Amino acid sequence: MPIITLTSDWGQTDYFLAAVKGKVLSRLPSVNIVDISHGISPFNLKQASFIIRNSYPHFPKGTVHMLSMLTERSENTPHLAVQYDGQYFIGADNGIFSLIFDHDPEKIVRISPATNGGIKDMPARDRFVDSAVHLAAGNPIEQLGEPVNQWREQLHFLPVVSGDVIRGVVIYINQYENVITNITRELVEKTSKGRSYIVEFRGETIKKISQAYQEAPIGEIVALFGSTGHLEIAINQGNAASLLGLDINDPVRVEFKV
Repeated sequence: MPIITLTSDWGQTDYFLAAVKGKVLSRLPSVNIVDISHGISPFNLKQASFIIRNSYPHFPKGTVHMLSMLTERSENTPHLAVQYDGQYFIGADNGIFSLIFDHDPEKIVRISPATNGGIKDMPARDRFVDSAVHLAAGNPIEQLGEPVNQWREQLHFLPVVSGDVIRGVVIYINQYENVITNITRELVEKTSKGRSYIVEFRGETIKKISQAYQEAPIGEIVALFGSTGHLEIAINQGNAASLLGLDINDPVRVEFKV
């Protein structure tokens, strides 16, 4: 059964989501539609990219992902179809692809403009659905438009290693208000060289990295490497972001003992 996933900043109260799903099902009744998230903050490409990059690897080859944030087409922002690791991604060339992927894709195609019969264009409902159904039905990506060699780049917030310190930032806050940083387990292990270390933020110091949230008493701060491999700061059964005053782009540092 073909799979098309949907990720957007539409929320659940307007008609957009229903219209898109209805058109997909009208065109390809056998498809399995999977909602990744429609709770993306409006226009927040970094939040969307974090969710998508940690979701898509768990889908089977051939899955088609529709990325519906900042989708308006212009001369400088064409719509792209991308083949990456055997899956397909459809979205506007607004920088999101560079935030999701770590290496060059197999193919990039600039989707050809299409007429819409006089109806005001809604890219996800019209051009994205047409392209997604085309790919989900097993048709070649090359038939969607002109091959291109690159997408628009948007800078990542990368952690900085300086001497015995890794300086990072908060990149994501999840539903539980756990705070996720751009500091990865891989970077910490590479930098530590067997040394112990502490985590510091907003005047707080954590001297232990836990393996699970419940290693800390209820209501206490806990630091751990979560399922994404990133350093997280949480409060066991509490709301770390609100209670600790942490927000996106706030600094977090890991300091190694000399």
